[in-house]
Amino acid sequence: MSSSNSILDMLSISPPGWGGVLITGAFATLFISFGAYLFGMVLGLFGALGKSSGFAPLQYALNVYTTIVRAVPELILIVSLYYAGTDGLNRILAMADLGPVEVNGLVAAIAVLGFVQGAYMTEVLRGAILAIPVGQLEAAKAFGMRPSLRFRRIVLPALIPNALPGFANLWMSVIKDSALIAVVGYQELALAARVAASNTKQYMVFFLAAAALYLVITILSNLLFSALEAYFRRGQRPVA
Repeated sequence: MSSSNSILDMLSISPPGWGGVLITGAFATLFISFGAYLFGMVLGLFGALGKSSGFAPLQYALNVYTTIVRAVPELILIVSLYYAGTDGLNRILAMADLGPVEVNGLVAAIAVLGFVQGAYMTEVLRGAILAIPVGQLEAAKAFGMRPSLRFRRIVLPALIPNALPGFANLWMSVIKDSALIAVVGYQELALAARVAASNTKQYMVFFLAAAALYLVITILSNLLFSALEAYFRRGQRPVA
């Protein structure tokens, strides 16, 4: 009985419990993941349109980007982009006779994870665009639709249902990859659990608590994406 009470005390929201630290870390994980996800989606959209543009130099550059990001482990990319990116920015500023800057850990976390996500988003969105029946696009061209109108009226509505399964997978991926941000010193859920565990020496308790919070986030995310897919696929015939 005393042991269970001790665990509950350690997981209490208020000090000296560490539950509040874990919950704050979970919100930080969601904030970083959502920011990186949106940034990656923007990069992915431009990347997919660029790969579908038929402009060979742009296609080559995007192929290099997506190949390198998908080939190199995320941890190496995060560390390299964080430190090399900061050093490169300060070198450019020094050439302009400007002082060095200290990159904010939160901004860096979102930018680095978003850059990684952008490569995967590019392929997901490109696949979704290729799945659109060519006849729809040709009919839109025959009606004289401008490219921007064609994208808004034809491509985007057809793209979203095709891309949603990939979007769901990438959201789960960025939630897990956010734990890697701990290596650059920003505290999210994984680092919060490690700090709590090292201070109390109750590693099993706090890592299981963190795993439970990740599981809750995953279950709620699955429900959300299932609802979105049902909404965007309304009126379509179910796949047998």
